[in-house]
Amino acid sequence: MRADWAGKDFYDVLGVKKDATAEQIKKAYRRLARANHPDSNPGDSAESRAKHDKFKAVAEAYDVVGDPEKRKKYDEMRELYGSGGFRGGFPGGSGGAGFDLNDLLRDRAGGGFGDMFGDLFGGGRPRQQPRRPQRGADVETTATIGFTDAIEGVTIPLRLTSDAPCPDCQGTGGKPGTKPHICPECEGAGVIVASVGGAFTMNETCPACGGRQLVYDDPCPTCQGSGRGMSARTIQARIPAGVREGQRIRLRGKGAAGEHGGPAGDLFVNIKVSPHRLFGRKGDNLTLDVPVSFDEAALGAEIKIPTLGGAPVTLKLPPGTPNGRTFRVRGKGAKRADGTTGDLLATVRVHVPAVLDATAREAVEAYRAATAGKPLRANLFEDSA
Repeated sequence: MRADWAGKDFYDVLGVKKDATAEQIKKAYRRLARANHPDSNPGDSAESRAKHDKFKAVAEAYDVVGDPEKRKKYDEMRELYGSGGFRGGFPGGSGGAGFDLNDLLRDRAGGGFGDMFGDLFGGGRPRQQPRRPQRGADVETTATIGFTDAIEGVTIPLRLTSDAPCPDCQGTGGKPGTKPHICPECEGAGVIVASVGGAFTMNETCPACGGRQLVYDDPCPTCQGSGRGMSARTIQARIPAGVREGQRIRLRGKGAAGEHGGPAGDLFVNIKVSPHRLFGRKGDNLTLDVPVSFDEAALGAEIKIPTLGGAPVTLKLPPGTPNGRTFRVRGKGAKRADGTTGDLLATVRVHVPAVLDATAREAVEAYRAATAGKPLRANLFEDSA
C-alpha cells in the first residue's frame, strides 16, 4: 500500500457514497469487477486496456474500503488530508517549508502518524509482518503388522522421511553468511493479492519469497533457495489393540516439525495385517475352522480347540452336529476400544478321509447297510413328477 492513496477517492471509484454500507460496497465492487475483468475483455485494444486499468482501480479501492479496519484508517487519513494538514506543510511549521507525507510515514520507528497509519499507507518501504508460527505438515506411512499384534497391540519402529527446513540455511533459503533484503514482489508482506476469476480476489503466498518476506541475492546451494530439505528419523509408534486391516491410525504430534515455534504435524499410519495360519477375523470376533471326524459329529464329543494367545478351551459337540455349525466361545476375540472383548466363532468342518483301511471300510459299509432304508435325497424328487 502507498501513501498516495490518501489522495484517492475510493468511494468515487466504486460509485458509492462515503456512508455506504458494507453490503452496498460489496455489490458495487462485484458489478464493476465483473464488467471490467480481463477475462471478460480480452485483447489489447484501447478499450480493453482501459477496462483492465479500471479493474485494477476497483480491486485496489475494494481492498481498502471493503475491509472495516482499513476503511476506518482510510477515512481518518482522508479527513486529515482533506483539511489541508499535509499539503503545503506541517501545521505549525516555520517558513512554509513543504512536508513529504512519505517521509512522515516512512519514519515508523519514531511512532506518531507512521505507526497510526503505517499498515494502510506504507511509505518508501513496506512494513514487514511478523512471521507467525506455522504448524508442521502431516506425514503418512504404511505399516504391516502380524495378526496377533493387531489383536493385542504392539509398539513398532517407523522410519520416516519428511519435508523439513534445510539444515544448511535453517530454512531461510539464502546462502549461509549472506544477508537478506525485503522481497520487492510483496514488499515484505509475504502474500500478494491475486484474481481467482469473476469478481473475486484472494491472498496467496508470494511466489518470489515463498511467504518468508525476505529474499537473498545468493540462494542456498543445498536447497537452491527453497529453504526446504528432507529429514529422516525413526520413531516408536504404539499401535492399539484391536486394530483392523485398512484402518488409519492418527498419532498426534508425530509428523513434520513446525516452523517459528509452531506445533508439529500429525502422523497417519495405514495398517496392513498379515494373515494368520489358523484364525480369521469378522469384526471384533475371531473365526476358526475346527475339523471333526464323522463319529464325533454323529455321536457327540468334547474336543479341545486353540485360542489366540491363550490356553485351549473345551468345545462340547452334541450328537448329530451338522457340518458348518458355528459355536461361540465368549470373550476370546479381539479387544474393543471400550475395553470389552469380542468372541471366538468356531465352525465345525466334518472331515472325510481320503483313504480308508480295511477295518474302517468294513465299519462304513456296515453303517451304509444299516441306513439303506433312509435315503437322504428322496425329498429332491417329490416335486419333479
